[in-house]
Amino acid sequence: MYQYIVKRVLLMVPTLLGAAVFVFFLLRFIPGDICELRMVGEGGYVDESALATCRAGIGIDKSIFLQFVDFMWGFVIFDLGTSMWTGQPIGYEIGLRFELSLQVAIMATVASVLIAIPLGTLSAVKQDTWIDYVVRGFSIAGIAMPSFWLGILIILFLLIGTQAFLGEAWMPPIVYVPIWEDPGYNLSMLIWPALATGYRYSAVATRMTRSALLEVLREDYVRTARAKGLLEKIIINRHALKNSLLPVVTVVGIEFAFLMGGLVVTEQVFNLNGLGKLFVESVLNTDYTLTQALVMVVVAVFVLVNFLVDLLYAWLDPRIRYS
Repeated sequence: MYQYIVKRVLLMVPTLLGAAVFVFFLLRFIPGDICELRMVGEGGYVDESALATCRAGIGIDKSIFLQFVDFMWGFVIFDLGTSMWTGQPIGYEIGLRFELSLQVAIMATVASVLIAIPLGTLSAVKQDTWIDYVVRGFSIAGIAMPSFWLGILIILFLLIGTQAFLGEAWMPPIVYVPIWEDPGYNLSMLIWPALATGYRYSAVATRMTRSALLEVLREDYVRTARAKGLLEKIIINRHALKNSLLPVVTVVGIEFAFLMGGLVVTEQVFNLNGLGKLFVESVLNTDYTLTQALVMVVVAVFVLVNFLVDLLYAWLDPRIRYS
């Protein structure tokens, strides 16, 4: 087990290195000059010497090779550099938004699991009954419904409902406050985007749970347990469900990693200043250093989540042994 963990940790290094090389050189193909955008963007005239000074100040006057060496050395010493657009440290820019995106991702994942596993299990146990059809319709609706559109509906229902029952329209807060400072205010702001995205991804996990559980219920050891006279509840919970959760855990892990930087439109709907919005701003402003750092943060989250999911496999299915 320990050798497996060490090997997987060591394999993270070439994965992160390959992602760093790919994103660094790919961004250099994007047309545009950050200094021209900053200094000439409003239509005024800027002397070429001023542009040269700007390029020297942010290091893009160096050769591509030297820029890449500086980029990689910064990650080795955990120095992400300075944003080309705002002039602020990138660690500060990401830190302002990482906490919000992480909380939304955790809340959405929890909501997804709490919805998907019970409904998927119920749908498999009640296969081809009206309950199964209702759950399948619920999950298909979630797959077909974009989370940002569901978010718009939630906001409209909040406005109409509070206006009808309270006499005054209520909107979720738009200024982020950490949960440890004011839990009620924080949850009243983030519960709605978490539910909108959680329902969207619970639909996929529900169908995955149903399919995996139906396959496991046809295994010989499940038939043997029934032949011994075990209660159906014990058979489902103790023998079948855990072994059917392996593909579900994989899907949930990938969804969680995606939520860290992929909720661009949903963040716009709920006016959240998260990593997705920062991604868009960095690309529009041709901020190479910030875009590179954001991509590497998301890659690191994906790698770490996949590693934790692999470790979780052995707990869910004791037949799995790491060597």
